[in-house]
Amino acid sequence: MQKLYTLLIALIMSAPALAEDIENAPDSIPATTADATTAAWPEQTDITAKTLGQRLLNAFDPSIKFGGYIIGQFTATDQHGASSHSNFNLRLVRLYLNGYCFKDFYYRLQMEMNGAPGVDKGPRIIDAFIEWQKFDEFRVKIGQYKRSIGFENPMAPLNVGHGSYSQLTTKFLFNDRNGAHSTGGRDQGIQVQGDLFPAKDGHKYFHYQVGLFNGQGINHSDKDNHKDLIGGIWVSPIKNLRIGAFGWNGKYTNENYVASDTLALQSVHRVRWSTGIDYESDWVFRAEYMSSVGGVVTNKNKAHRSDAWYATVGVPVMKNLKIYGKWDCYRDTKHWSSLKQNYVLSANYWLGKNLLFQANYTFTSDRANTKDHYYNTVDLQVAARF
Repeated sequence: MQKLYTLLIALIMSAPALAEDIENAPDSIPATTADATTAAWPEQTDITAKTLGQRLLNAFDPSIKFGGYIIGQFTATDQHGASSHSNFNLRLVRLYLNGYCFKDFYYRLQMEMNGAPGVDKGPRIIDAFIEWQKFDEFRVKIGQYKRSIGFENPMAPLNVGHGSYSQLTTKFLFNDRNGAHSTGGRDQGIQVQGDLFPAKDGHKYFHYQVGLFNGQGINHSDKDNHKDLIGGIWVSPIKNLRIGAFGWNGKYTNENYVASDTLALQSVHRVRWSTGIDYESDWVFRAEYMSSVGGVVTNKNKAHRSDAWYATVGVPVMKNLKIYGKWDCYRDTKHWSSLKQNYVLSANYWLGKNLLFQANYTFTSDRANTKDHYYNTVDLQVAARF
């Protein structure tokens, strides 16, 4: 305690001298002193910037994978009134890159390269998104990607099992019956999704997904200040089996609307729901039904209600060979008089992992086709991926 008192007395006695030193101090630091003081700062700042930059680069740690595939096609049909009864076609040419950065962020960019250049055709971006995947239970995706509806829509063309998607997917998602431009089932927006309740074998019992989208499809911005709400859930009681339901409440705006066109509509509602079951393993079974409410922007007299359904089965015959059968139906007016049915038989043979030979036969029964109610189509495809 005595030492503390001594220290306090010393400070009090020195205070006047300290005040005098401060009062008599020069207004600026001598040049030599200032130069010596500031000379150290650039070096320290440079070291700090390098350290932060290195840490950021290490955290970024990007991975990149390049790939793509080509699908060539030959089609022959006996349909009366067809513009051509046989045709060679480059069905798809796609290039993509994907990977991870900052460990938890997955990104993907995919381009479609086939077709003559033009509006909504020819070389164009079809996928461009980033998804935060830190938690299986809650993931966030933003950009341009497949709409979160249905089991078949998000599947890659080489995994569908047939030479084309079902009428449900093509009429309501790809080349929408409402008059929208071709989108490939995609749109621009933000989506959250997750998988919950893990089972002992590693699969999750429950999945959810919901997103907000522009409603105008790929490479088109919002036109009506209205966002489409699309979502779905499914349960997976056993591994590889999914039973789900989906909904879509949206609107499409006619970008080519002209007031003088008496048949055209400026916009149409797009209210849809679907349910389905999907089992994907050596054996495949997939079935879906979708109902749609909403008109057609190019013709106000078209029906406002339509629906579609399909069921497909895949059976492994031998190593690398699988046979698929499909019953595929669409009703443009939701009445039986507009029913179009495709009965499809497909053979898929994989030569290795990257070369697919596919043969498809389709018998079509189209009650609304006044020229030809029944006709046959043969479709041969070769696909190579890299």
